[in-house]
Amino acid sequence: MFHIHVEQVVAKDIDTVFEAISDHARYDRFPGVGKSVLVEEGKDERNGTGALRIIGAGQLELTERITRFQRPNRMDYRIEKSSPLPVQHTKGEIVLQPEGDQTRVTWISEGHVKVPLLGRVMDRVAERSFTKAFRSLLKAIERL
Repeated sequence: MFHIHVEQVVAKDIDTVFEAISDHARYDRFPGVGKSVLVEEGKDERNGTGALRIIGAGQLELTERITRFQRPNRMDYRIEKSSPLPVQHTKGEIVLQPEGDQTRVTWISEGHVKVPLLGRVMDRVAERSFTKAFRSLLKAIERL
């Protein structure tokens, strides 16, 4: 099972950070993201609860559903489909807290790469890769 926990203070206000994280159709502006599509709009907001997005980075493609959307403090999601490797996703949450004119971002993602024999190895690879990618995304938000 992989467990990813990234906590980082971003030198931007909470509204700016939340908007950048929740604007699914514009993820392709972040390093390494080559595809970013909002497939279904959310119930109350375009990017809100119920929204379905596809994000691609290299060969990896994730289809994610927004399961909780509380502007500007929280966004939860679930990976519904992934390729080329199947993922059983059990938890995805992004929590934002204001700290003056900065924002503390906490991202947690848990699950399991479902590959016979190599699943544990792939879980460790996923932990390292996604931790690095999310930290890179947060640094890019600071440059917006």
